[in-house]
Amino acid sequence: MIKKGIILAGGTGSRMSPLTKAVNKQLLPLYDKPLIYYPLSVLMLAGIKNILIIVNKGQLNQFKKILPIKNNLGIKISYKEQNHPGGLPEAFLIGEDFIGSDNIALILGDNFFYGQNLSSRLKKSVKLNKGAQVFLHPVNNPHLYGVATINDKNKIIKIVEKPKKSKSNLAVTGIYFFDNRVINYSKSLKPSKRKELEIVDLLNKYKKGGRLKAGFIGRGGAWLDTGNIEDFYNTSSFVSAIENRQGLKIACLEEIAFNNKWIKRKEILEAIKFYGNCNYSKYLKKFLV
Repeated sequence: MIKKGIILAGGTGSRMSPLTKAVNKQLLPLYDKPLIYYPLSVLMLAGIKNILIIVNKGQLNQFKKILPIKNNLGIKISYKEQNHPGGLPEAFLIGEDFIGSDNIALILGDNFFYGQNLSSRLKKSVKLNKGAQVFLHPVNNPHLYGVATINDKNKIIKIVEKPKKSKSNLAVTGIYFFDNRVINYSKSLKPSKRKELEIVDLLNKYKKGGRLKAGFIGRGGAWLDTGNIEDFYNTSSFVSAIENRQGLKIACLEEIAFNNKWIKRKEILEAIKFYGNCNYSKYLKKFLV
């Protein structure tokens, strides 16, 4: 069972420069909420309450203003700083003390997930005891992603990082579930040509042992990488369209916590006071009726 999660919210954000010269990408507004709310909401939907957020050195206070350690969400948030980006598996080295002897989930701070059955799929994934699991999703441009090839039993038989040619269009998305072996496996990795530890190399260690499982977001679900400005604003438009049509908010952290019975009306009131007079607060007021 996985009860802890890491959000990797570091990185240089160079693809969105100059916006990210002064502000971390995960603090930029994705429609009406900071981007960091979306990956955090995914971990909360999975039932994970103990969360480590890894941020760039010098940006810690910016995150704490939005997500205080003593928050109104009924969850435990802690932080660690990253000196410089060293690849995704570095998160398990930075977070070794946080992970301890437990299993762990990792989500990238700039990834967006949405789907009708997403919560149930996540809750199934956190039941993992041994091995690792990734979520796959079809894309039109597989050469931009890590791509998995599966057999007729949905077993992963091959993973390639940004293949020039691939018969598969199943991209490995930015959420991962690992057993505790992930720490030692990450320690054994060697930096690639770009001087980073590669997530594909880590996943291949699990694959060689026959311990890598595939999950699927499902048709009708959405996985969007907000790493560049075009995708960022396309995702923002997607959130705007869904919220304004349905009257429901995506990634409303207090709503998730309230529905999970982690908080009560008191915390909702405190959250409204924290946010002030805004549409987000007006949305929260409906839980006080």
